[in-house]
Amino acid sequence: MRIGNKSAALASAVALAACVASLTAAPAGAAVAAGPCGSGYKLVGTYDISKGGKQGTLEVRWNAGTGKNCALAYGTGANYGRTAYKGVRIKVHGTSGWAGSDAGQYKYYAGPVYVTARGKCISVAGDIKGSQGIAFAFQQRVHCG
Repeated sequence: MRIGNKSAALASAVALAACVASLTAAPAGAAVAAGPCGSGYKLVGTYDISKGGKQGTLEVRWNAGTGKNCALAYGTGANYGRTAYKGVRIKVHGTSGWAGSDAGQYKYYAGPVYVTARGKCISVAGDIKGSQGIAFAFQQRVHCG
């Protein structure tokens, strides 16, 4: 009888430990970082921002649920984590003026900027002041859909 009590106690302890482990592990596993554009955005394009070498990256993301594109301009290499001029712009291709723009003295990236463009192409631009001066990237008629 004593062995049965020990077995039952051990089984209860194992079950309790498994229950506690699943409760403490679930929130960490379920948590998903939203990213710089917010939740639901997937990376759909990256473009080098270059002048005398790569100075940064122009990044484009898409949210199928909202029909919005998001863009950011990151510094890379010596420009990452260094406060310097960074700028980003986005629009529906063929329209006048930028739907969203952001520029200033940033440590990591400019943006995010957004445009609603379901079923349309977009144009995006990014620029960064790096060691070689102002580096620029401009993409027209991309991410159509």
